[in-house]
Amino acid sequence: MVMAVVAVGLDATVLSVALPTLAAKLHASESDLQWFSSSYLLVLAAAMLPAGLLGDRYGRKKVLLSSLALFAMGSAACAVSPSSGVFIAARVLLGLAGAGIVVMSLSALAVLFSEQERPRAVGMWGAATFVALPIGPILGGWLLTHYWWGWVFLINVPVALLGLIATFALVPESRAHERPGLDLVGVALSVLGLVALIYGLIEAGQHGWGDATALLEMVCGVALLAGFFAWERRLSRRPDGQPVLDVAVFRSPSYTWGVILAAIGIFAMIGVLFTMPQYFQGVLGASAMGSGLKLLPLIGGLVIGAVPADRVARLLGAKVVVALGFAMLAAGLLIGATTSVGSAGLFVAAWMALVGGGMGLALATSLSAALSELSEEQSGVGAAALQAINKLGGPLGTAILGSVLSSAYLAHLNLSGVPAPAATAARQSIFGAIAVAHRLHSARLLGSAHTAFVNGMDLALVVSACVAIAGIALAVVFLPRTSTLTATEQSPAGKKPAIVAVT
Repeated sequence: MVMAVVAVGLDATVLSVALPTLAAKLHASESDLQWFSSSYLLVLAAAMLPAGLLGDRYGRKKVLLSSLALFAMGSAACAVSPSSGVFIAARVLLGLAGAGIVVMSLSALAVLFSEQERPRAVGMWGAATFVALPIGPILGGWLLTHYWWGWVFLINVPVALLGLIATFALVPESRAHERPGLDLVGVALSVLGLVALIYGLIEAGQHGWGDATALLEMVCGVALLAGFFAWERRLSRRPDGQPVLDVAVFRSPSYTWGVILAAIGIFAMIGVLFTMPQYFQGVLGASAMGSGLKLLPLIGGLVIGAVPADRVARLLGAKVVVALGFAMLAAGLLIGATTSVGSAGLFVAAWMALVGGGMGLALATSLSAALSELSEEQSGVGAAALQAINKLGGPLGTAILGSVLSSAYLAHLNLSGVPAPAATAARQSIFGAIAVAHRLHSARLLGSAHTAFVNGMDLALVVSACVAIAGIALAVVFLPRTSTLTATEQSPAGKKPAIVAVT
C-alpha cells in the first residue's frame, strides 16, 4: 500500500518535469498543459468522498484492488496517448484511481492496526506521501534524458501491479456491517463543491485574487459545500436518513482538530514546496533533477520526524507532540526566511531538515488523532473526509503564498532601461526575467531578478511560519492531550463502534 501511495504522489510530481516534452510530442497548447495537471488534481480531490462511501458499502479491499487496476491502465494510457484530449482523459482516470488508493489505504490503517500501532503506521503512510516530492523530478528528469518519454508514466504500472498482488494476498476484506445508503444528493454537492473551490483556488494562484472568474468559482464552491453539510445534517436527524457523511463525527475534538491541524501543516509546508524548487532552478541554476536532489534533506527530516512520532506521542501526548512539531516547523521556516542569494547549501539543507522533522511529527500525530476517533464502521468515509479537507491546503497555500511571493518580487525587480515587451515578460516570473536577461546580456537584470525573487521567497516563508505558529496555538487550546475514545467507548456519533465484516 505504501508503494501505491508513492505512485500516486509520483504521478503528480513527475508531470511538472514532463510538461515541456508533452507540449512538443502532443502539440499541446498552454490551456492543454494546464488541464494536464488540473484535471488530475480536481478529480483526485472530488472523488475522495465517493471512494470512501463505495469502500464502506461494497468492501474496502474491492475498491482498493479496482483502484490499483485503474491506476495501471490510466498510467499506460498516458504513455501511449496520441493527442492532448486522450491524455487529459487518461489523467481523469488516474485521478479517480488515485482517490480510491489514497482513501482506502488510509482507511485500512484504522482497520488493520490497533490504536497503539496506528500512529507508527500513519507515520510511514505520511512519509510515503512526501517521498514522491523529490523522487518525481529526479526519476522523471533521468528518464526523459535517457529514454522515451512514455516511461515517465509506465513506471507506475509495475508498482500498481505489485500493489495488486500484495493487497490481494495480505489485506483482509472489510466493510460496514450495515451498508450505508447511496446519498446521491450529498455526493453531487460534495463533488461539485470541491471541484469549484479547488479550481477557483488554482485560477487565483495563476491569475491573482482579483480575477473575477476565480472568485466566482470559489464562492460557488463554498456555497455548494455549505449546502452539502446542511443536507447531511438534515439527513442525520431523520430516523431513516442515510447521509454519505455522518456530521456527528465532527463532534469529536480529536477528529475535527486532527483534520484541521493536518491541513494547516500542509498549508505551511507549501511555503517550502512552492518556493524552493524555483529557488534551486531559478537562482542557483539547478536542473529539475538537481532540484529534486536538493529537496532530499526536507524529505529525510520528514521521515525522521514521522516514524518515531507514535513513541513520542505515547510519552508526551498528542497535544504536546503536535505543538512541538509546529514549533519546529515554524523555527525552520523563520530560519529559512533569512536565506539569501549566496546562502551556503549546508545552511539551506539544515533548515529544510528542521522543517521536515517538524512536519513529520505534526502531520503523523494529528492524522493519528483523527483516525483514532473513527470506528471501523466509519473508517472509509471518515478517511475520505479527512483527505478531501487536506487537499484544500495545497491549492490554498499555493494561491496565497504565490500572491505574496509575486507581490514582493515585482516590488523589488528593477526594470529600468529594459524595453517594454521584455519588461512584461520579466514581470511574469523569475524564469521569464532570466530569459530576458540572457537575451539582453544584462547581468544587472539577472542580479535584480535573483534578489527580487529571494525577497519574495523569504516573505512567503515568514507567512508560512505565521501559519505554523497559529497551528501551535490551536493544538494547545483545542487538541485533546490523548484520544478521547477507547475501543470500548462510544464513537463520535454517539454510537458504539459497529461490527465490521472482515474476511
